[in-house]
Amino acid sequence: MTEKRVSASRVVGVPAPVLFEMLADPAQHPVIDGSGSVVASRGTAGRRLGLGDRFGMDMRIGLPYKILNTVVEFEEGTRIAWRHFFGHRWRWELRDLGDGRTEVTETFDWSTAKAGFLLVWVRFPGKNLHAIRATLDRLAERYPAGG
Repeated sequence: MTEKRVSASRVVGVPAPVLFEMLADPAQHPVIDGSGSVVASRGTAGRRLGLGDRFGMDMRIGLPYKILNTVVEFEEGTRIAWRHFFGHRWRWELRDLGDGRTEVTETFDWSTAKAGFLLVWVRFPGKNLHAIRATLDRLAERYPAGG
């Protein structure tokens, strides 16, 4: 994995602006999370994210923990990404297909991580790719591309 990112894409049956609103609302993240680690947002109910915003999440990987994220990429309706203090990012890119469907790509990018070698050592890239695919499955179930 020389690229230091893993990603997957899927076409879902919802316009990009609708999907973007869900991604820009941290309270919605547990609804679509395929990893099983995103438990709840902290103090963000009804809050829409923008560039530079910080938001907290209750997480669980074995043991519960809390994490603070910062939105580091933001293009209205097409791209949003956040990172936490270790520096790695979760990025969402949307391409509206113009027929009520959207191609959605989720990426785990550790090229900006402070200790990326540790992420590789604990096999987070492969685990996160599995979780990305499960998240996209959940989106596809929620918004079937065929109707």
